[in-house]
Amino acid sequence: ERRVLGVIVTLTLEIPTFDKPDDAKTTQPNAMESTEEEPVHLPCNHSTISGNEYIYWYRQIPNQGPEYMIHGLKDNVTDGKATLIVAVGRKSSTLILPRVTLGDAGVYYCILREGKGDENLP
Repeated sequence: ERRVLGVIVTLTLEIPTFDKPDDAKTTQPNAMESTEEEPVHLPCNHSTISGNEYIYWYRQIPNQGPEYMIHGLKDNVTDGKATLIVAVGRKSSTLILPRVTLGDAGVYYCILREGKGDENLP
């Protein structure tokens, strides 16, 4: 029997000024649900992205620090744990987790960063 798994995503702002929602660079749904062992697609809109901003995804498992997942500029990127699909025009992107498990439950952050940095949090 399959269990329902809640995968939570959150709105992430470019800067930690939460009293100015108009400054948000990325928007994401508040929560997503998926069935264990099935793929989940986590969307992120970033309509004001500039040409040199990379799209980074991090996740935070409960009681742990943020963990780098994947990043890209304009081409789709795949590694062993996730795929990043970047829409034409780069106004939106989707993080695909191929087979979610209970261990994947957490908060997923979509962040824009100028230039290609390292995998640490900005």
